[in-house]
Amino acid sequence: MSAPRITRVETAAIRAVGPSVLVRVWAGDEHGLGECYPSAPAAGIHQIVMNMEEQLLGEDPRDVERLYEKMRRWNIFTGGQAGAVITALSGIEIALWDLAGKLQGVPVYRLLGGAFRRRVRLYADCNAGTVDAAAHHIEGGLFEEGSNEAYISVAREAIERGFDAIKLDVDDITGPLHRDFYNGGISPKEHEAMVERVAAVREAVGPEVEVAIDMHGRFDIPSSIRFARAMEPFDLLWLEEPTPPENLDALAEVRRSTSTPICAGENVYTRFDFRELFAKRAVDYVMPDVAKCGGLAEAKRIANLAELDYIPFAPHNVSSPVGTVAAAHVCAAVSNFSVLEWHAIDMPHWEDFVRYAGGRVIREGHIELTEEPGLGLELNEEVAREYRHEKGGIPFFGRG
Repeated sequence: MSAPRITRVETAAIRAVGPSVLVRVWAGDEHGLGECYPSAPAAGIHQIVMNMEEQLLGEDPRDVERLYEKMRRWNIFTGGQAGAVITALSGIEIALWDLAGKLQGVPVYRLLGGAFRRRVRLYADCNAGTVDAAAHHIEGGLFEEGSNEAYISVAREAIERGFDAIKLDVDDITGPLHRDFYNGGISPKEHEAMVERVAAVREAVGPEVEVAIDMHGRFDIPSSIRFARAMEPFDLLWLEEPTPPENLDALAEVRRSTSTPICAGENVYTRFDFRELFAKRAVDYVMPDVAKCGGLAEAKRIANLAELDYIPFAPHNVSSPVGTVAAAHVCAAVSNFSVLEWHAIDMPHWEDFVRYAGGRVIREGHIELTEEPGLGLELNEEVAREYRHEKGGIPFFGRG
């Protein structure tokens, strides 16, 4: 029996949490499905993926890690260390694992070494879906009567749906309170409003629910330290990216200054950059994004590096069900997994993008992985086409 060979690569762009480029890799009549990190310029990601096709045609799709290295090294002089190139490569790599699993009749987590768990715990990001409308789009910023109630309402909904961990933003308290968008400082009034939001949500959800706070890398060292120390009474799961991602020494300084756990990694690429993050002891939790950091095997390598320093693995995730389930396969296959992000609580059509072997993708705040080959899902093309991302003229899997 002859070995399978890759015959074509194709993409489509959908409007899920953001504009996501989906990738299909074909070997004859079988294909694997992957997803590139959303919010990047979709047309650019599409073009990079298609430029990679020549490196894949005729190859055995089961040689996933060799093909990953082939593509990464082929791009070493054109941005192959980070950014859009690694984002595109991540989507291809996920599709290759899905295809390899289907060809061998086993789920992806088995190919990654087997399962420590098949039930993967999620936390709900409360700044998704209609929260954006209720909060982000309030004229003059978030510091207005009732804005904290929007977060409380969504947090309570998450708990009712079975989640025992949530995340909320505090860096979007802008408008008249923010003295200067560019200098990274937090004004006293802004600091007070940020603390009040956390206090209100913590009081509403009680001590049994874990609460994480995201700062999106916007602040300077003194403001970050002051806020991190103010968070200590609230027993946070973590404080996420207080300082910009390009300076890991700054993040490490914040971490040393507080007992509040620090989390980062969504803006770090590949194991090589994560090695520096760990060497500087800059985080208590690490959160690579599987659809951005290099894919499934790369995320597992990052988790294994983190395990050496007893750092929990808590992947960032703003993907459709394709990227989310893919991330869950990695979470199943590493010992130091903590919790996986879900960023679509107010997107009722989110589940409809795929047909999942386990029925609903998310039940009671968890993803239950199955024994179905590959990722265990198939794209619902009707829904994907309905929510097609039109900008950039990306063909829908080569069909216009």
